[in-house]
Amino acid sequence: MWGRIDGLRVLELGAPGEMRKRLTDLTLAGVKRATAGLPELDYHAEDEPLEHVGERLALVDDSGAKVAELEVVDVQLVPFSQVTWEFAEAEGEGFRSISHWREAHRRYWAGEGQEVDDSTTVVCVYYRLVSHAR
Repeated sequence: MWGRIDGLRVLELGAPGEMRKRLTDLTLAGVKRATAGLPELDYHAEDEPLEHVGERLALVDDSGAKVAELEVVDVQLVPFSQVTWEFAEAEGEGFRSISHWREAHRRYWAGEGQEVDDSTTVVCVYYRLVSHAR
């Protein structure tokens, strides 16, 4: 189960450490406006429903402290091979192409113990920054 802060579900971006710090900073700067997840890894295993449009999330840093509040503006379930360049750009992580996005995400999810293929469902969550807690 995901943590809760102020009644909001917690969003932790990426893996703890440098990756989480970088992704959180990109979100706070308004550059990162989307994140990707896998139903089996991020939702079913945690017994959590998908985010929904209008839901507010508490973005936390590496220490678990709330640093911002986000609002979900769109949620799409997409086969891995059909994730768009628009989404990859909205992730704000400097991907050079959709192929680069796919390679980076395959590697990340494999490191988390989840192999993906072209038909694997990806949860594409778009959000907007509502407020900073810092």
